[in-house]
Amino acid sequence: MGARDGSDGRDARGEWRIRAAELADRGVRNIALTTVDNAGICRAKTFPLARLAEVAERGVGLSPCFDVYTSADRMVSSPHLGGPDGDLRLFPDPERIVPLAAQPGWAWSPADRHEQDGRRYAGDQRDFARRAAARAAGLGLRFTMGFETEWILRRPDGSSPTTGPAYGMTRIVELADYGRDLLQALAEQGLRVLQFHPEYAPGQFEVSTAPADGPVAAADDLVLVRETVRAVSARHGLRASFAPAFHAAEVGNGCHLHLGLHREGTDLHRDPTARHGLAPQAAAFLAGVLDRLPALLALGAPSPASYLRLQPSRWAGAHRCWGVENREAALRLVPGEGHAELKCFDAAANPYLLVGAVITAGLAGIAEGAQLPDPVTGDPVARPDVPRLPTSLDETVEHFAAAGELREAMGEVLYGAVLAVRRAEAEDFAGSEPERIAAETRWRY
Repeated sequence: MGARDGSDGRDARGEWRIRAAELADRGVRNIALTTVDNAGICRAKTFPLARLAEVAERGVGLSPCFDVYTSADRMVSSPHLGGPDGDLRLFPDPERIVPLAAQPGWAWSPADRHEQDGRRYAGDQRDFARRAAARAAGLGLRFTMGFETEWILRRPDGSSPTTGPAYGMTRIVELADYGRDLLQALAEQGLRVLQFHPEYAPGQFEVSTAPADGPVAAADDLVLVRETVRAVSARHGLRASFAPAFHAAEVGNGCHLHLGLHREGTDLHRDPTARHGLAPQAAAFLAGVLDRLPALLALGAPSPASYLRLQPSRWAGAHRCWGVENREAALRLVPGEGHAELKCFDAAANPYLLVGAVITAGLAGIAEGAQLPDPVTGDPVARPDVPRLPTSLDETVEHFAAAGELREAMGEVLYGAVLAVRRAEAEDFAGSEPERIAAETRWRY
């Protein structure tokens, strides 16, 4: 739908005007276009609904400098990006324009970024995820993917709005109106909720939505879920933090990625002839991911605060191992539901980068015929033969800097920007006390 893809511009404008009229009938007056930068921050440009057809054809301007912003809004530089020069065009995705139930008068769309001449922008994270999925599709593979979203609620004075224990019904009772409004908003926006429940830390909750048919859709869903939680929380006079570590000594917020592999209508996690139900391609894919987890953490646990969360014996997945229904392993196989879960990731991650990188790692595992080691039972902290994942962002960056497959798949512009941002975040917090790291990242996510 648009002149950018070679269709007739007049016809496309007419289609967009029809779409604008439909949105107006639903009370929409403005649209927010979002991108997620390499520090994991959701950035936005907005425009009046009356300009939808024009924006769909010409886009909205945005500097590429945001790709080298840290989470604290410090602009750094990479070999290809940084400084005041350059401009991009943001375009709405016609398939994902969603009226926002908790923000009356507003709709949301994830943005695709292009160069001024219409070419795809080499640093676009959403396009990286799309390209990774296309490579898998070329091998006959497709994915279902979904995320768990965890957050911590606070009143404006910093106190918790709940008094109940971990996972306790008391929290549901105390925040029944909040929970009702959140679930209703998600449903109105087309997101099917699987479960909503209190979590372990004080004031902490989690929502899981149904897996999406494809990596890009899963990442889009995560952005929409997170911003809906933020909006509903604000309407109830609360603040929501998705930060990896709200307090240094407490269990933090994870953002677990669930994924399933399929080939020609066959679920590769439900092979009755294979061990644990994993068809050979699924096993090799997961082995490739497991092998490359130290480098993948640069995308899935990208903040210095991520390593306050990624601690043993907290169900955060701090050890590089896998297990069947083992919630302490970084990679948990869930045979009953036919998928795998990566537990070591958190909400500081850009979800588009993350799904694209996981696919890249898994496809490398298939190409090399990787084999899964034996699964781990129990807490791996008691197993000296099971390695820890990196314990700091500095260590993770070293693995990412040596990850040739990720560099090739991402391209020099995107890879260089991510590396520059990670090094800057590590530098900004070098030598910092854990509680300072938690405090200074608490409300950035």
